[in-house]
Amino acid sequence: MSPEVGRAAFGIAIFIIVTALGLLLVLPKGTPEFAITVVSLLIGLAFLGLVVVMARVIGR
Repeated sequence: MSPEVGRAAFGIAIFIIVTALGLLLVLPKGTPEFAITVVSLLIGLAFLGLVVVMARVIGR
């Protein structure tokens, strides 16, 4: 993975996570929007984990 691709993927993952965390602060619990935001947060965290693992494995 080239450093530019890794940096871009990392930035996208951080954007998803920060946006989801910000929305979780203002959305009322128990609404469909809250549930979708939690799923978005989990997807962002999984994507970040994948980026970190790929950077470590390919960076060897």
